[in-house]
Amino acid sequence: MKKLASIRPAAKAAALCMLALQTLPSAQADSGRAMPRNVPSAYTQECAACHTAYPPGLLPAASWNRVMTGLTKHYGTDASLDAATVRQLNQWLQAHAGTYQRVNEEPPEDRITRSAWFERKHRKIEPAAWRLASVKSAANCAACHNGADQGQFDDHDLRMPAGLDARSRRAWND
Repeated sequence: MKKLASIRPAAKAAALCMLALQTLPSAQADSGRAMPRNVPSAYTQECAACHTAYPPGLLPAASWNRVMTGLTKHYGTDASLDAATVRQLNQWLQAHAGTYQRVNEEPPEDRITRSAWFERKHRKIEPAAWRLASVKSAANCAACHNGADQGQFDDHDLRMPAGLDARSRRAWND
């Protein structure tokens, strides 16, 4: 009877790493721009009724906490919710808030559109583009990002909004 070949140490280590990764619970924070799988229905119903339901990883926890505790004056609108819903959504946002380097700073007024990374990614967009009827504001991610509601903001999956002038159309392809 032949002896089984011994497993090389590197292969053994790789197999153990793969097994360990499969048994770890999925990451809560640092999911980045992706929308977590367990989105509360209240988040979709309440938040997405007026704007993109932003992935929690786009802001740090402290910013989300201020947003949720200031719903009576939510960027000029009363977006009040009952206390239980606020508590549920705030806990979910805190659990999935961004902690990675790109969102370690709290943006001015806790606005995603005022964060350094957002401004850097959109620096070539002319101010007039944000005011187009097809866009309305920088907060309307879905105007250009087809997968915004799933937290997909890839550059290769953009659509040019209607009404861009020739100069903006040229910059769009840069």
